[in-house]
Amino acid sequence: MSTKLMPGSALPSIELPLLTGGTYRVGQKKGAWELFLIYRGKHCPRCKTYLNKLQGLLAAFSEVNVSVIVASADPLDKAQADLEEYQWDFPLAYQLTEANIKSLGLWASSHSDGSVYAEPGLFVINPERKIQIIGLGNTASCRPDLEVLLDGIKGIQTRGLPIMGNITL
Repeated sequence: MSTKLMPGSALPSIELPLLTGGTYRVGQKKGAWELFLIYRGKHCPRCKTYLNKLQGLLAAFSEVNVSVIVASADPLDKAQADLEEYQWDFPLAYQLTEANIKSLGLWASSHSDGSVYAEPGLFVINPERKIQIIGLGNTASCRPDLEVLLDGIKGIQTRGLPIMGNITL
């Protein structure tokens, strides 16, 4: 059973390899806003549409000081093929493990060969390294609108809105 992460908490410590080399430590950019987005992988055409829209909004996210990182459970060769085909400018991490998927509270599905991949998810991490926004989907067709998300982040930043949804009943 996966963990339910709470807004206002820290993301679990996860380190993922980056296609550009080196590694990415999830939620460890102190003093900065961060958008950590999980996509289903190379097999998903709807993900490509979503990530292409993200590519078009990168400058707008940068204008409000939000760095973007995207990850999937794909192995190196599939992630590299996606990057070569789509030429995205955001950092792309790969090899999200079943343990990572579980610790992030993501939904998961399996390929016909039995390998597991993460369903869509995103986390907006504030400068205090706390989860400000969580968006999880159990299928390719369920994910937050990126323009609405960007507008929401702007509102949080300019109006000093608190972290919401942090009460469990």
